[in-house]
Amino acid sequence: MHCDMNAYYASVEIKLNPSLHGKPVAVAGSQADRNGIILAKSEEAKQQGVKTGEVIWQAKQKCPNLITVPPQYDQYILHSKLAHNIYYDYTDQIEPFGLDECWLDVTASKALFGGGMQIAKLISNRVKKELKLTLSIGVSFNKIFAKLGSDMNKPDAITYVSRENYTDLIFKLPVRSLLGVGYATERKLTKYNILTIGDLARTDPAFLQSKLGINGIKLWLWANGLDNGRVRVYGESIPVKTVGHGITTTEDLYTDIEVWRVLLALSENVSKRLRSHSLRASGVQIGVRRNDMSSTEFQAPLPYATYNAFYISQNGFILFKERYDWKKPIRSLTITAINLESSDIPRQINIFHDFSKLAKLEDLEDVMFSLHQRYGTKSVYPARLMENLKIAKQVPYDIKPPGLPVF
Repeated sequence: MHCDMNAYYASVEIKLNPSLHGKPVAVAGSQADRNGIILAKSEEAKQQGVKTGEVIWQAKQKCPNLITVPPQYDQYILHSKLAHNIYYDYTDQIEPFGLDECWLDVTASKALFGGGMQIAKLISNRVKKELKLTLSIGVSFNKIFAKLGSDMNKPDAITYVSRENYTDLIFKLPVRSLLGVGYATERKLTKYNILTIGDLARTDPAFLQSKLGINGIKLWLWANGLDNGRVRVYGESIPVKTVGHGITTTEDLYTDIEVWRVLLALSENVSKRLRSHSLRASGVQIGVRRNDMSSTEFQAPLPYATYNAFYISQNGFILFKERYDWKKPIRSLTITAINLESSDIPRQINIFHDFSKLAKLEDLEDVMFSLHQRYGTKSVYPARLMENLKIAKQVPYDIKPPGLPVF
């Protein structure tokens, strides 16, 4: 089954402040710092057209009486753990998908608690009674269809997608509803008149592979109910595929030097996380959002795999200068380490790039990192980061708004 806590951030805020009950409420970042993005909204705000991801002024044009509150991440983490404790009473196969969603495999629990629908009702009632929150739950024979089921009837609903009824329930849904289909993939599929999940399921998988690569085959399997992914045991580590960090700047960026400072600051965080996972990056990806809210991404391989912040940001900046046209100022930037490998793997030196420079940078950063661990992150840092970065106080890098990965 897939358990999705309804309007999670907003619901927690309403629970903590009952005076907000029944009102259009949105959890949003700071307007002063230009992080005024809607992270979550109540059902009342949703009914007036407020959408997650839009900026506050857009939301208030649709809903003038919208009440915005700042996020309380500690509370969201706490309530997420409390929900997990309830799930754990029924199974140890619990795979979180963000703070507000989890997959559960309750196959082995049927003898104790009944079938999937019975267990879903037990969990739903307990979350409602003990946490004062509601769930939408999808029950099915695989993870992908369980996720679709939880999305179909909101809020506070349980939907059963069986081997017998999935073509009737699932095939009519827009292809965008399928996990893994983002806006770019949807546009590609629309070009070939693949508009619904049923259209995708009936398309020749070889054709999908020719247009979408290996992800085309994966989406075809998922659309046809052939997902065989397992639900991980609670606490089991998930392989890290990318490590990135992004931020909305306090003012628009107009020059290369401003971009360079922000990329270097963001890379410091990326480097720490790579080290914590004993990983190196073989490539770098830059995400740019312009001040008209349009966005673009660039990526390229690195000459050498590394976790070094300066090296990653430097190559990311070179990529940025080569690819960005500066037709619009920049509102936010993201830098992501991609094509990760274990830091224990030996690196092959080549004659086209000087490895000794990177080795010195890594030695220097190793010392900085050890000082950070002992004396704090502000004990020593690059002088470049003392300048005006146009960066506000950042939220914890490991906290992300509820969302879906896309291809």
